[in-house]
Amino acid sequence: MAWLLIDNSNSRTKLALGDRRGLLDWRAVLPTAELGAASLDKVLAGLGFEAVAVASVVPGKAGLIASHFGGEKPVHFINHESPLGYRFCLEHPDQIGSDRLANAVALRERHGFPGIAVDFGTAVTFSALSADGDFLGGAIAPGMAAMTSYLAGRTAQLPSIEAGEPVSAIGKTTVEAMEAGAVFGHRGMVAGILRGMLSGMPAGTKVVATGGGAAFAARGLGEIGAVDPDLTLEGIRLVARRIFCEGPGKS
Repeated sequence: MAWLLIDNSNSRTKLALGDRRGLLDWRAVLPTAELGAASLDKVLAGLGFEAVAVASVVPGKAGLIASHFGGEKPVHFINHESPLGYRFCLEHPDQIGSDRLANAVALRERHGFPGIAVDFGTAVTFSALSADGDFLGGAIAPGMAAMTSYLAGRTAQLPSIEAGEPVSAIGKTTVEAMEAGAVFGHRGMVAGILRGMLSGMPAGTKVVATGGGAAFAARGLGEIGAVDPDLTLEGIRLVARRIFCEGPGKS
């Protein structure tokens, strides 16, 4: 039995196939703005899967996904009442994004606990698991693209840029100066948040980065111990296994 796994985030929607043993080879990525019935039909043409599991932080697209698959296959949207395998040590778990819930599931199963999952996307999210493997909470901060687009949108003369690795922290042009501010500033922000979180957690806490910008953004950050690009999809797969294989009446 294979399942379609959908990580529907603000900028990109990642799709994969998985089964009870792990993620399969097939993958696809769609710009979330272009996600629709036609694009789904095109990218999924010829694929066989029995059910769909989704982590979505885009309500409008979640509704589209539900209507697209709901009449023909079982569909599960990950939420705080899903079989996540951990308890919540906070109020209002219903307000936690399903991507963070999935990240914590995979962090717990693949990397152990205590731990922190850092997801580099449109926003950077930090999700912490206690020494008992329970969800403690975390932090949400702007992603790197938000830092550069903010300057371009709020100033008269600064251009829109896609930040690359700065040659130096001392930029010689406007673009170089913006790159230096965005990249070093963003990494400094992430490091500061992690230092604050780690100060209240046990020694040996694992920090795992994921997301489209993880490898670039985490470069040089000693607080981050591993980069796991499949963390969210793996979390979705683990929940799918519990729902579709291990739930009541399943074998």
